[in-house]
Amino acid sequence: HFEGPRGSKEKYAKYEVPGDLAGTAGDWREEFPDYLGCCSALDAAVGRIRDTLAKLGLAHNTLVIYTSDHGCHFRTRNAEYKRSCHESSIRTPLIAVGPGFTGGKVIQELVSLIDLPPTVLAAAGLEAPKYMRGRPVQGLVEGTAADWPEEVFVQISEAEIGRAVRTKKWKYSVVASKPADGPQPPGADAYTENFLYDLEADPHERNNLVRDPAYADIRAELADLLKRRMVAAGEKKPAIGPALPERTS
Repeated sequence: HFEGPRGSKEKYAKYEVPGDLAGTAGDWREEFPDYLGCCSALDAAVGRIRDTLAKLGLAHNTLVIYTSDHGCHFRTRNAEYKRSCHESSIRTPLIAVGPGFTGGKVIQELVSLIDLPPTVLAAAGLEAPKYMRGRPVQGLVEGTAADWPEEVFVQISEAEIGRAVRTKKWKYSVVASKPADGPQPPGADAYTENFLYDLEADPHERNNLVRDPAYADIRAELADLLKRRMVAAGEKKPAIGPALPERTS
């Protein structure tokens, strides 16, 4: 549940609705204006922090980073606000301002939350430990990064056991069955395909291609990539089966 500053519902009542929400169910009609109010309040709060640092003479050597561990899809994709591998859940806010981060450019490479700890260490002049995954993003900002990964890996292990890989063009996700009773494991040995989206043609993820035979080769390629990323993250190489038949009412 979102509760923005007083007046948010009225201020943002007619705000443009994103394409991934428009025409869907969920509770975004009630929650989205307050969500926008929260975003606006956060932006103002970061501005106050920066103003205070400037007044104290600390802005030139202080790096301010704000992020979140998830986005929100307002129960449009499942009964949850966040726990799925869809774009509106896995795309997170990120503000970085300070030494090395002056803005003024658009960077197309994909970054992940695991890149932030190495980024903070690099800002302090330290190298990340070898066991730490991720890479500092300063190389992207400076234009010196080489061999930057072309995909990000997603793990969901609460309301659903899900995994995904996202490239600039494709999103491929799998899910595992939850146990009938007992504790829910964070991962599984076997998954079934859940969705495939062409993000260039369908950025709002409205046309699931996972059962379309025309994309069998794409699914096989992405399944192999996903398995490699899971193993690299310390998981066992899983079996991935085809998507279950689509439910009919």
